[in-house]
Amino acid sequence: MNKLLFNKEIYQKVIHELLPAAEKFVWVATADIKDMHVEYRARKFDTFLAVFADLLRQGVHIRLIHAKEPGPRFREDFDRFPELIESDNFERILCPRNHMKCILIDGRIAFVGSANLTGAGMGAKSPTRRNFEAGILTDESETISQLMEFFDTLYMGDFCSNCGRRDICPDPVV
Repeated sequence: MNKLLFNKEIYQKVIHELLPAAEKFVWVATADIKDMHVEYRARKFDTFLAVFADLLRQGVHIRLIHAKEPGPRFREDFDRFPELIESDNFERILCPRNHMKCILIDGRIAFVGSANLTGAGMGAKSPTRRNFEAGILTDESETISQLMEFFDTLYMGDFCSNCGRRDICPDPVV
């Protein structure tokens, strides 16, 4: 299956439906990350970090790659969830060269597109405030395998030793 998603469809399918249903792992890569609020728990809104915290409590492993430090609202919400700080199942790296936007769930489904992990990017904002975004949702095993291999290579720091931006990298993996 390859399904093209636009705008709010990204939020509805990926963020609202698939992400909370993860059972083993979630890998997310984004250039920009902001304090996105999502409909969660009995139709109430909370930061997507609440979804991450619940997944961690259920034993789901989360990897997050982002290109720049998030703003103060994100950091405030991040600090509300001790799981994000204390869990061995939550790993996060900052790579200024990362511009990839993807979400991999349990090695069985992937979303790749233009959207950053922000409310405007993922379609969580109102129609007059969200970005115009597009992406592909796929369950094709070969595509997912290649994407996971690339993600893992980046995550494990294989590009760090020859990175031309090492002088601005706040936290090189290697």
